[in-house]
Amino acid sequence: MTTSPYASDALPGGTVDAVVIGGGAAGLNGALMLARSRRSVVVIDSGTPRNAPAGAMHGFLVLDGMPPAEILGRGREQVRQYGGRVVHGEVASAEPAAPAAEGDPRFTVALADGRSVTARRVLVATGLRDVLPEVPGLARHWGHGVVHCPYCHGWEVRDEPIGILATGPASVHHALLFRQLTEDLTYFTHGTHLEKDIRARFAARGIRVVDTPVRDVLDNEDGSLAGVRLADGRVVSRRVLAVATRLEVRSEGLDGLKLPVEDLPDGMGRRFVSGTAGSTEVPGVWVAGNATDPMAQVGASAAAGALAGAHINALLAAADTEAALAAGGTSAR
Repeated sequence: MTTSPYASDALPGGTVDAVVIGGGAAGLNGALMLARSRRSVVVIDSGTPRNAPAGAMHGFLVLDGMPPAEILGRGREQVRQYGGRVVHGEVASAEPAAPAAEGDPRFTVALADGRSVTARRVLVATGLRDVLPEVPGLARHWGHGVVHCPYCHGWEVRDEPIGILATGPASVHHALLFRQLTEDLTYFTHGTHLEKDIRARFAARGIRVVDTPVRDVLDNEDGSLAGVRLADGRVVSRRVLAVATRLEVRSEGLDGLKLPVEDLPDGMGRRFVSGTAGSTEVPGVWVAGNATDPMAQVGASAAAGALAGAHINALLAAADTEAALAAGGTSAR
């Protein structure tokens, strides 16, 4: 078993009402809603959130500026306050098990270390992975000198010399948003096509376009980002690079659930398909957060998790009622 980056609860025996796979904003808020409804809920979390490299989270009222690790730490404790459990681990497999009754499915979630838990419902909140272009030196600045979201990081890099490292059509929109934050903006096409009318719009906004491909990213002596070296050897000084990453849903270990996946536009990546309140075409399984909505920031992901948790609880209540009716008895809950 790998060392947990946070205090890990014991995995319960028996069958729980819900297992939440992923302990970010969506997963923890979904678990919170379930735990507050007196549901037995277990969060399985690997402790590797998407926003771990960021020094602070922004764009969420009241919590703006708080370090991501602190937000998640508080979230875990709040889930536990209502009886929920947060277990460190990586999911090796998740698949349907024999149902207890019609309309009340069961799922087995197995961890990489051999432990397993059975649940009546599953909320997938695994998030996604940002895939950077393969440019030497780029990855080591991720979350600091290399950013992806003007709303998450924009204020912090305002008025800096910023470069847009193009990855596709989405980078054009990126450039217009970052232009709001600085007057010193350079767009590196890096092998992507840029239409004549877009070039005219960039020129009107004072955005410089460089068509020579980027060879590598350069550092200052203190390790901060210094700029880029082009394929012809020229160096363009930049303090910040903005990159529209490819967004890949984190689906490891989830093949057994057979969740539908779809491609995002313009080759931007893949996501799980979801419907009302995060429901899926797989009975008993919901998805929430970046795993299904790649553009959702922390606040939106948390809200989606809460909605999914409430939806799960409502359907569990209906299943409990049917089971009580079939048994001809009553239950305290």
